Parts: sequence; structure tokens; C-alpha cells
Amino acid sequence: MKQLGERAQRIVASAIALAEDGGFEAVRLRDIAAHAQVALGTVYKRFSSKEDILVAVLEHEVERLEAWLRLQPVEGDDGLSRLTSFFERLTAAFFRKPKLARAALRAAAAGDPSLASKVGRFHARMTTLIAEAVVTAGLDREAGGLTEAEVQTLAYLLSQVWFAALVGWMGGLFDQDAVIEQVRTACRLLLRGLAREG
Repeated sequence: MKQLGERAQRIVASAIALAEDGGFEAVRLRDIAAHAQVALGTVYKRFSSKEDILVAVLEHEVERLEAWLRLQPVEGDDGLSRLTSFFERLTAAFFRKPKLARAALRAAAAGDPSLASKVGRFHARMTTLIAEAVVTAGLDREAGGLTEAEVQTLAYLLSQVWFAALVGWMGGLFDQDAVIEQVRTACRLLLRGLAREG
């Protein structure tokens, strides 16, 4: 939210408060304006829809996660367990506010073409964060010295698996443990494939 102006930050903070309390349905533009103490026109001037605001919420949460995860060293006996630990902590932080997480995910997964670039930035930031975790966990070395391009590809694919699993959780298909297990399995299979290629 660093790049947002003061009013836009208040709007996003209000959406967070409303979503934490009542989820996606509680995030109504009139209620956001009242909570943020701005005119409804001010909300529309800065955001095109409630989905737009919730994608900004998602960006805010990613900023917070980036700062927190970079301060916390990954733990585990090998690269896979260290990366799994990273995803466990990432997912637990995301699930700490389940109504907010579901609301933000619903907005990001809505497929609104006008939000594509903002959703794309979220995915790019997550891929960067995961790539850093892959290197910190030592998986690039354990897999026989992955190139930077291979680390980026691995991180991108893991971010897509993680996001798809989160969308499944949002829809009631998976619990938190299943989200982690899907990412762990994907990582193990992808690393096995990279090792065979190398």
C-alpha cells in the first residue's frame, strides 16, 4: 500500500476491516466509503469496483507477508522440508483471517480483464518470494545446481499450484493441510523431473 495515497489507503484499510468481519458480501462500496469517511465518488475515483479494492487488499497482504517471511529463517533438515516449512508459514499467515483471505481470493480469481495487470503483479510478487525461498532452502543446490531460469520456472509453477489449492480451499474443497500437501507433492515431482533432465 506504500504507493497508494492517504485516502486510497483508508479505503483499502476499510475494505480489510469489513472483509475480516463479514467476508466478500460485506465489502460494499457505500459501506467502505462510510467506514473510510470519504465520499462514494472518492472510492469510484480510485477503484473501479469492490474486486479492484480487494485485489489492492491482496497486494497489501503480500507486502506484509514479504516483510515477515524475510525475517523468519526457513527450517528443516533438507531443501524440500525447508521449502515446505516456508509454504506452511505462508499459508498459515494467509488463513489467519479466513474471511478476508476468501474475499481477496474471490476477487483475484474472478477473471475480470480490467484487473488482469494487478492480479498479474500479485502473481509476479509471489513467484519472486517463492524463488527466494527455493534458494534460501538450498533446493537449487540439492537439485544439482538449478539455473536462475529453472528456479524462476519452479517458483512460478509452485505459485500456480499454491494459488489453485487456495482457490480450492476458498470453495470448500480442501483444508489447510491439503493445500500444503499439494504444494509439497508438486515440488517433489518438479524437482524429480529437473534432476532427470540434468
